[in-house]
Amino acid sequence: MSASISAATDPRLQQAISWLNTLKSRFGLDIDSLQMASSDASFRRYFRLQAQDRSVVLMDAPPATEDCKPFIHVTELLAPTGIHVPEILAADTEQGFLLLSDLGQDNFQTALKNPLPQSELDKLYRSTLLTLVKLQQADTTGLPEYNEQRLLEELQVFPEWYIQKHRQFELNEKDQAMLRKTFAELVQGNVQSATVLVHRDFHSPNLMMPLPGQTEPGVIDYQDALAGPITYDIASLVMDARLTWTEEQQLDWAIRYWQAAMEAGLDVPADFAVFHQQYEWMGLQRNLRILGVFARLSLRDGKHHYLDHMPRLLGYVHQVASRYESFNGLLRLLNRLEGRQTVLGMTV
Repeated sequence: MSASISAATDPRLQQAISWLNTLKSRFGLDIDSLQMASSDASFRRYFRLQAQDRSVVLMDAPPATEDCKPFIHVTELLAPTGIHVPEILAADTEQGFLLLSDLGQDNFQTALKNPLPQSELDKLYRSTLLTLVKLQQADTTGLPEYNEQRLLEELQVFPEWYIQKHRQFELNEKDQAMLRKTFAELVQGNVQSATVLVHRDFHSPNLMMPLPGQTEPGVIDYQDALAGPITYDIASLVMDARLTWTEEQQLDWAIRYWQAAMEAGLDVPADFAVFHQQYEWMGLQRNLRILGVFARLSLRDGKHHYLDHMPRLLGYVHQVASRYESFNGLLRLLNRLEGRQTVLGMTV
């Protein structure tokens, strides 16, 4: 077992090892090879270990805080589409353990720390757009709705955690009224799009570099999938919270996605200009929420590294808010927080 993890001081890990021992002969598990693979913003953890001639992944989802049943359900929805998702080799939902096939160690975020040549980057992302189109053709049976109420509720983390707690700025009544009006208009626009399976975090940490013999990426961490607006996941991809893309690059990938979606018969607008506004508005919705979530992860949970991504998120927010008159009030508020001069949006 890796020296970086110790079952002696981790009762949950002891429980996981006991479960793995019940599967040892079935899968040829080498328990001593167990090592930490990753953790995420929730209480889930992932471990990697050897099984005969391959590696496998243990998902640890403590039942007190997590539920691994949605992961199983969404896997069953996604697998028939042909996209690369983990195979569930064994499951104990009561204890909160899953044994999964391994989609590799390099996600896009890690792999792209060393920039690829533009031709290779385009190849990678064009294959990813095809994966997204397949994902959006999945059955949505049993998924909660990503509806107007839920979208509105999610936005509340922005004023509470980003503005008031992180920036320590007290909103006056006029500010609060402006935000209510802005959020209502933003959400009303975003729920007009067609409904598909929404991954909710279709971006670099959850996209795995293609394995040998494959052309499309692996997709992970989809347990929070919902049935919601078709614009959400393309906005996640092109306005990635952890990778900075120019507007030119965003536009290129968005156009290619839109063309592939139309060819697949997905319900996207026939006019790209209409679709462009739709996914930009969804990108604004998402990035406002993430600013609040990342502030909360820092202040409440001590995960301060999430603050490193805020300048990028603010860049995306300004990019969209400065383009549409509907967001002039939001832009003024952001600029007051940041000491910037407001340049008002030029489009409606």
